[in-house]
Amino acid sequence: MTTTIVSFVIVIGLLILIHELGHFFVARWCGVGVERFSIGFGPVLLRWRGKETEYCLSVIPMGGYVKMMGEEDNPLEGGGGTTYDPAKAFAKKPLWARFLIVFAGPGMNLVLAALIFAVVLGTLGRPVWPPVVGRVADGGPAATAGLRTDETVVAVNGRPIAYWEDLERALSSANGRPLELKVRREGAERTVTVTPRLRSVPDPVFREPREIWDIGAGPQLIPQISSVSADSPAKRAGLQAGDVVTAVAGQPVFTPEDLVEAIRSRPGQALPLTVERDGKPLTLTVTPDAVREKGADGQEREVGRIQAGIATKAVRFEPYNPLMAAGYGTVKTWDMTVLTVKGLWKLVSRQIDSSNIGGPIQIATEAGRQAKDGMASLALFTAIISVNLGVLNLLPVPMLDGGHLLFFTIEGVLGRPLAARKREMAQQVGFVLLMLLMVYALYNDLVRIDAFKLFR
Repeated sequence: MTTTIVSFVIVIGLLILIHELGHFFVARWCGVGVERFSIGFGPVLLRWRGKETEYCLSVIPMGGYVKMMGEEDNPLEGGGGTTYDPAKAFAKKPLWARFLIVFAGPGMNLVLAALIFAVVLGTLGRPVWPPVVGRVADGGPAATAGLRTDETVVAVNGRPIAYWEDLERALSSANGRPLELKVRREGAERTVTVTPRLRSVPDPVFREPREIWDIGAGPQLIPQISSVSADSPAKRAGLQAGDVVTAVAGQPVFTPEDLVEAIRSRPGQALPLTVERDGKPLTLTVTPDAVREKGADGQEREVGRIQAGIATKAVRFEPYNPLMAAGYGTVKTWDMTVLTVKGLWKLVSRQIDSSNIGGPIQIATEAGRQAKDGMASLALFTAIISVNLGVLNLLPVPMLDGGHLLFFTIEGVLGRPLAARKREMAQQVGFVLLMLLMVYALYNDLVRIDAFKLFR
């Protein structure tokens, strides 16, 4: 519990701080005076008075704000009674400056995400796997060519390869042309010719079909238990963090997905697991809890859970040089931004059930879980949440930064700002919508942890 709370405070605190610093620094750069810089809302816990700005830490940590001089004044309507230098008034600045100041908050969240991705890729690196064949699908190109499990692909078309991603890159560039693979097993080498096929696979998050070149074989990503919850099916079965799972019910498993699917498909059923612990094989029997779960389609079904973290065994990481890390960090941030926008659209269009909306409890729970997997996992989680925060704040909803940007866009089209009364009404509607969304997200969080069972 302590890890969860501390991780949540660190993640949310960092994201809020970076967001508000974006507004703050760009406002100062544009010559706008800042009256108050606050992390949190409500009653002030700590305050420090600077030369011009009051810095505060407030009770409710779910946000923050930067109060700028003359923020509410409309230059066309007058804002009499000001006690600040009119030259530092936000409302009297050019439209481009006001737009930039407001955009800087969510923009800095996207910059933070790109920076985190770049640092992780530059220090820890990208995961790479040896080109050892795992599962071979019956009837696929690999099976037809005679490729077998446990064979190592050492060359493609005469060019040596070191990692499985080298083979995937060759498959993609071949564009369906036959490939000559040199494979090795127990010191013996042979050559096989395999013809990639174009296959449609579901997106791992939104189940949208996408096409890839495939040979019907994948690498060995042996699943490993990374954590075990107290009083869980995994704990009762004797599973320990570090156990490597090699088989389920006598069938080899080659990926964490294989293990997860085997568990989910057997709710309440005894499941023999063959694990490797300290280099020795061991057979344990685990009985997954049967729980009701709503899928992305909104349908409720019973699935199995053992309450254990499942990772990939001893993945090797290959660091990027700083320039490549920065580039890939930016690309990853863009990919996550697109993914977040698509997810929001699918929620609005009811392609994803609204029960998938999560709130602070879900974020805290996931932050704690990621922290247990290491600082790199927590950092990547922070980057993902930062992207989500940036995108959400850019939505054209009054009370959000995107709502202000919408007002500025209308002002640019009309040549004048909206009347104060219209802006106030829009802000009130936006406030109600945001409060309803927050309450619904919190309700979903409580349902996930079954917090209402005491009232049944």
